[in-house]
Amino acid sequence: MHKSINKLLSEWFVHFYVITFLFFVVVSSKAQLNDTSKVSLIGSTKNLTSQFHSPRKATLMSTFLPGSGQVYNKKYWKVPIIYVGFGALAYSINFNHTKYRTFLNAYKDRLDGVTDDKFKLYTNDNLNSLQTYYHRYRDLSVIGALALYLLNIVDATVDAHLFAFDVSEDLSFRFRPTLINTACVNQYKTGFALEIKF
Repeated sequence: MHKSINKLLSEWFVHFYVITFLFFVVVSSKAQLNDTSKVSLIGSTKNLTSQFHSPRKATLMSTFLPGSGQVYNKKYWKVPIIYVGFGALAYSINFNHTKYRTFLNAYKDRLDGVTDDKFKLYTNDNLNSLQTYYHRYRDLSVIGALALYLLNIVDATVDAHLFAFDVSEDLSFRFRPTLINTACVNQYKTGFALEIKF
């Protein structure tokens, strides 16, 4: 039964890391539909500063407070996902560390000749392998928390870079007459222009 629990926990960790990674990669590859890169230059430079979206600011915000860069990018729905991930990993770290310390102390007591009725069904090898197992998954949980922290920063940075990127459903082209400047003789000729919008 203990092996089935161990197998279930290891599968859960693998699935959690893969799903979290894929989720942020897929979500980060999408951009906003609104085009904020078109800034009116008429008037003061106030319009320029109001439309500017800083990737550096998003990166720093997510570095100092995970999720705040996503709020700055107006991706509010990502914040609960980040904190649920941190909560699950914090629980996993605590759970695995507690089990690790329990089996490590039991193993040390066994080697010192102290017997505990709670662990009398376990052999020395069982106790040693269990403390090694929980130690490993505690360390993996810490690595997962660091990976989620870095992923949060990367996600905020990529979203900030793509904030003004226009991805609309209108993938079209337009064929229209135009004037073509012939540079060698400095004259204009009539012709056609093909404008592709994607």
